Amino acid sequence: MPSIDVPVRNGGFGQTSRRDNWWLAPLLTFIGLGAFVLYANVRVFQGDHYHFGPYLSPFYSPEIVGPSPHAWFQVAARPAWWPGFLPFSAALLVMWAPVGFRMTCYYYRGAYYKAFWADPPNCSVGEPRKSYWGERSWPLVIQNIHRYFLYFALIFIGILAHDAWKAYWFADGFHVNVGSLVMTLNPILLGGYTLGCHSFRHLIGGGMDEISKSPSRAAAYDCVTCLNKKHMVWAWCSLVWVAFSDVYLVLCSTGVWQDRRIF
Repeated sequence: MPSIDVPVRNGGFGQTSRRDNWWLAPLLTFIGLGAFVLYANVRVFQGDHYHFGPYLSPFYSPEIVGPSPHAWFQVAARPAWWPGFLPFSAALLVMWAPVGFRMTCYYYRGAYYKAFWADPPNCSVGEPRKSYWGERSWPLVIQNIHRYFLYFALIFIGILAHDAWKAYWFADGFHVNVGSLVMTLNPILLGGYTLGCHSFRHLIGGGMDEISKSPSRAAAYDCVTCLNKKHMVWAWCSLVWVAFSDVYLVLCSTGVWQDRRIF
């Protein structure tokens, strides 16, 4: 009978029989996610340069209360009801939803468990701990709320799609600028990531023993499955583009970049 060598953990942190560069993926994940978290925190608490013309940063959308023309309730300063000991930023009122959705995402769990907690550092690599908690005890049991964050994420896709539509309307009418296209890619990439979510796939196809008996649901399930196969790619592309969209607005509003008109 033919046999193959299967790498297994060999006891001890980082011990493994693997001969590939197993450490590269968690390292790149640590750098990528760490850079995004650092940048996002700075921008959320900065509370400035998050809008330019018809554009609104996805970090601040929807702007429920704030000083910009995009705010639902426009205020010149912090709201009177906001606690005085806390810095105010319009982003703090909405960021909990997309952050909660990503942090509890099945793909991101595996990614940051490896990169930040070394649980494990990678497949078939020794961990720095002997116990295994899983996600059935506190605090990791809270990860199960991902299915509920999905509903908020779907609402945000609609809001960002509306922001993309507004990005084509300027003071002198309808135009297409580079920024218009930047804003449009946001709901497209986020939609590919959200609609390919494992929870959304279960929502579409769950509850039926034979989904083929419902052609419409079967077609929707196949579509979601197609997105789900590239879930990691959608996750990273959407994350990077959200950050780039905000960077674009910062550079345009500070005069570093010019938002060029296409037609």
